[in-house]
Amino acid sequence: MRLFRRRRVAAADSPAAPPDADARRATRAHLADFVRTRVGVEAYLEPATRFQQTTVLLVATTGEWTRRRVPDHRAAREIARELAIPVYDVQFTGYPQRMRDWNSRQRARARGR
Repeated sequence: MRLFRRRRVAAADSPAAPPDADARRATRAHLADFVRTRVGVEAYLEPATRFQQTTVLLVATTGEWTRRRVPDHRAAREIARELAIPVYDVQFTGYPQRMRDWNSRQRARARGR
């Protein structure tokens, strides 16, 4: 009996597996809608980890945000270029304070209910 076995992961469940075309279209549509309906949106690239695929985080001026998985940094930069929004790397810039403030307000509002 092996104590530490490597767990086999199906290709579809693998973080490196590219999403299907419908998922890509849905992601782009969601991000485009977010940009269209908010002011001052900026994109932040989050690196892939052992447990999560590369993601792009969009943050509006109000601090409201949305996050979606993308195949890689190049794809995220392409999406930001298509949406005509600035793009930053979270590893270099960190998360914007307005996003943290928005999260705090949302938590306080949820506790108040």
